[in-house]
Amino acid sequence: MAYQTLLYDVRNRVGTVIVNRPEKLNALNALAKEELRDCIAAVRNDGNVAALIITGAGEKSFVAGTDIAELTELNAVTGKQFAERGQAVLNLLEDLGKPVIAAINGYALGGGCELALACHIRLASDRARFGQPEVNLGIIPGYGGTQRLARLIGMGRALEMILTGIQVDAQEAYRIGLVNRVYPAAELMPRAQAMAEGIASMGQRAIAFALTAVGAVSETTLKEGLAHEAELFGSCCATEDFREGTTAFLQKRKPVFRDR
Repeated sequence: MAYQTLLYDVRNRVGTVIVNRPEKLNALNALAKEELRDCIAAVRNDGNVAALIITGAGEKSFVAGTDIAELTELNAVTGKQFAERGQAVLNLLEDLGKPVIAAINGYALGGGCELALACHIRLASDRARFGQPEVNLGIIPGYGGTQRLARLIGMGRALEMILTGIQVDAQEAYRIGLVNRVYPAAELMPRAQAMAEGIASMGQRAIAFALTAVGAVSETTLKEGLAHEAELFGSCCATEDFREGTTAFLQKRKPVFRDR
């Protein structure tokens, strides 16, 4: 697939999307968001891709927000539409049905932080910095930042970041649970690739069911969530991969999953 603002590659069943606007610190303009939407749809329908990595081009930035030039003419109506379009793209990513790993190699600010939040796992370079600085522009996060950030790190910490516009470095992001791991910059992509390949080697029906079960946590009571988990567990037990996985364990060999 050829894009103007993205680079896309597949290796060992792992797709890698690079937001490729380094001259703008990889800020998401309208074209980048539209191409990201198209790429997500293509990954969803590609049986040869079992996991996805998203990162930014260059050494400075993952995604440093939205292209500010596109904000200046917004009003109440077009502003709402602008936010809804961005939310729709990130919702597609979160609901991809395949694991998405953010490899955060630098600035993840505004829409870039929101992009990382929509991913299932966040790995950061020790150079990464995170922030929701929208209040400095007289607006609030509009691509899900007020919702996903609070769910991930708690309301108090989320409000501190959103109301003050502060940036936090990679170690602080790890301490507050914003990222899963922090690596030296040179190790970030190899680590992300290795993790994604490990996930891709598992039975993909079980991976998809796990994403579904955990993704419902914020929308269900514990009782409802447990019932949903039991139903999905039962669905796993009806798959060929379940038979292969348990048989391979008992035979002390590596399973060969066929995603069936």
